[in-house]
Amino acid sequence: MRTVVVAAVGEIPPGGRKIVEIEGRSIGVFHLADGYVALRNACPHEGAPLCRGALSGAVTSPAPGRYRYERRGEILRCPWHQWEFDVRTGRSWVDPDRVRVRSYPVTVDGTQVIVHV
Repeated sequence: MRTVVVAAVGEIPPGGRKIVEIEGRSIGVFHLADGYVALRNACPHEGAPLCRGALSGAVTSPAPGRYRYERRGEILRCPWHQWEFDVRTGRSWVDPDRVRVRSYPVTVDGTQVIVHV
């Protein structure tokens, strides 16, 4: 597995993202509340630049008439057709067992954010 430094710690603000090119692949690096994640910047539906989509959360319902907004900033919505993906895993929010986008491990080494491809 190859490691690539993609940013300095602090370069990507919390809740922000950076799109990088690694070995001909466009990859989005996201800074979540508890660390960094990286996804291939191509929606599996029709190849849209997925990582340019909106980040939102999930609405859950423990009982009729009761709703909670959870996982703020962890659901990525494709800018073309609004397909949604869990930014932590790359799995589709609607069909997680069959549809997903490639995710890459990310580590922080001192002052560098590193993607493992």
